Amino acid sequence: MSVTVLAANRVTLRGLRLAICKGFNYACHIPLQSKRSLCLRPHQAIYEPKVWITTASGSPQTAQASAAENMSNTYRHELQAACAAVRLAARLCTKVQLQLKAGEKQDKSDDSPVTIADYGSQALVAYSLQSSLPSMQFSMVAEEDSADLRSQDSQAMADRITDEVNSILRQEDGAPQLSKQVVLDLIDQGASQGGPQGRHWVLDPIDGTRGFVGLRQYAICLGLLDQGQVVLGVLGCPNLPQQPIQEEDGAAGVAERVGTEGIGCLFTAIKGQGAFVGALNGGPPSSRLQLQDRSDFSQARFMESYESKHSDQSFTSKLAKELGVTAPPLRLDSQAKYGALARGDAAILLRFPHKGYREKIWDHAAGVVIVQEAGAVTTDASGAPLELGQSRWLDIDRGIVTATPKVHAAILKAISKNSQD
Repeated sequence: MSVTVLAANRVTLRGLRLAICKGFNYACHIPLQSKRSLCLRPHQAIYEPKVWITTASGSPQTAQASAAENMSNTYRHELQAACAAVRLAARLCTKVQLQLKAGEKQDKSDDSPVTIADYGSQALVAYSLQSSLPSMQFSMVAEEDSADLRSQDSQAMADRITDEVNSILRQEDGAPQLSKQVVLDLIDQGASQGGPQGRHWVLDPIDGTRGFVGLRQYAICLGLLDQGQVVLGVLGCPNLPQQPIQEEDGAAGVAERVGTEGIGCLFTAIKGQGAFVGALNGGPPSSRLQLQDRSDFSQARFMESYESKHSDQSFTSKLAKELGVTAPPLRLDSQAKYGALARGDAAILLRFPHKGYREKIWDHAAGVVIVQEAGAVTTDASGAPLELGQSRWLDIDRGIVTATPKVHAAILKAISKNSQD
């Protein structure tokens, strides 16, 4: 292996031969002389952001030369791998969103849509994580599976997904072309049940698929569970502006701005090490996010789901009125709301699903660790912390409340005073 330093904060690894995805010896369109594991030769960029610390004398030194080195290295490689995977998936999603055609989405049993981009994004994340972290036992809790794609009636859709995945991989030096069978198998690697033991990636390949179809906001959301705790989160938000959001940023048609300057955000966090934001297509996120608590709620903005079927908007309106909030709500699809709140675009995030709906961990894992590392509190409506490390499901009391500490305490009081009908 040779290591070439391209800049002060970028290292490129060349000639690294990785054996992953055992059993996929039929996987790719490259000649294999005998049965063996799929071998990849990725050319991957690993970013290493510099952290400066000021000593007592006032002179700066890097974290690599300080006692903070061990702390800064915790989950560093996993975060690098997660960022690379989310960015890879985002390239597919941005390409597909503006080209989505009739017949390229399906409706699941709960009436939620799933598109070729959901499937392709999940396949690319599974591929990328295993390529970047070959020595880590791979377990992923993810939203999609390939059952419907394996039926005879869905072969055209499966072919299109495979084509889109390979079109992205062709842009990666040394990446193979994958067969349809391998793409479907990669999708099915999201079948882990999670739980409190071991490490498990948690993925929503497109959170906010209705927003995606409607050319609105969506996010690629990737978290990491370690012994039942969410220790890392990455949110890729291709349509989110890098400046504070306005009401129109949640509306239909914002997808047409993708690729323009100032559009596209990547939020990251490691538990205990802070939350950061940067450009989706830039270097490692380096802008630290730190929320300021408040006691005056009159000018506070609150966010909620764009779709009324995802949250009881009449009840959240009651809560806002009880708090004295006068500004209209900001309504966005997806966990992009967690990222927006983490950088201070709003002070409150409320989600109160209608009775009978059961939350899933991939709808919250990545966003929750990011907003908590920025200084917010996230609990259910009773004030209990979210148990994201028990299974694929997230059982809560009525709803989910996210805000800075003083605001959060006031919301819980308002909830107890205005119980849902």
